[in-house]
Amino acid sequence: QVQLVESGGGLVQPGGSLRLSCAASERTVRTYARGWFRQAPGKDREFVAKISLNGGLTYYTDSVKGRFTISRDNAKNTVYLQMDNLKPEDTAVYYCAAGSGYTALQTTVNYWGQGTQVTVSS
Repeated sequence: QVQLVESGGGLVQPGGSLRLSCAASERTVRTYARGWFRQAPGKDREFVAKISLNGGLTYYTDSVKGRFTISRDNAKNTVYLQMDNLKPEDTAVYYCAAGSGYTALQTTVNYWGQGTQVTVSS
């Protein structure tokens, strides 16, 4: 059973930056596509970004394009989400995910992290 543990959340002012990390407990996660989702208060969980097995493919939801960057380090079993120019509407609990299919990751997730809170406020 793969366990995913997020870190790096916190409180930041609008326009600021945060870097989220998600470490996996097993090397088998290297064979999975990885991604990030978020859930704001009173809203459904939504897809944010995903990255393929070797990092060659990435995809972002429109609202974060040009501001967020997803990357992975397979030697460390870790995926990252660099978030720049943060806005109040980015406030949410951010969850990392791992899935067996890159194309399907937005709808099919095999493993979830426990979530980390990101709050963007002045």
